[in-house]
Amino acid sequence: MLRGNSPAKIDDRGRLKIPNGFRSFIEDEHGRAIYVTSVLGDSVRIYPMPVWAAIEQKLSTIPSTHPSRLKFLDRVNFYGQVTEIDSQGRVVIPSRLRESATMVGEVDVFGQMNYLEVWNHERFVAKLQRDPFTDDDARALSDLGL
Repeated sequence: MLRGNSPAKIDDRGRLKIPNGFRSFIEDEHGRAIYVTSVLGDSVRIYPMPVWAAIEQKLSTIPSTHPSRLKFLDRVNFYGQVTEIDSQGRVVIPSRLRESATMVGEVDVFGQMNYLEVWNHERFVAKLQRDPFTDDDARALSDLGL
């Protein structure tokens, strides 16, 4: 399970060194092959290939003309790239996604259970302030059994 947060940096070549705890889990459980993408272009999602393949399998059951399926695939393919974690634990963030998500300098790497999400640190702090956790959010989670 990928959980928690680890600060990291994007180097001059657009590479992210995946924090060791996350890297060990991904490589031990899934291998080095990954899919790097985004849905909104404001952050980076790093999926182990078996996790991404399971998403594609679910998508294949939705009619190919369904508008939400098309919009989702448009975005994840526009930003996406199949790659792998190199021997030093780094992954290249595609340039289009690097620009869109402002992937420079300090970033935060979040474990999102079965994938990693990477945010520009300043952008994520602004997001937290702009979109606080409310009583309505707590009630919605309670209704779902949390």
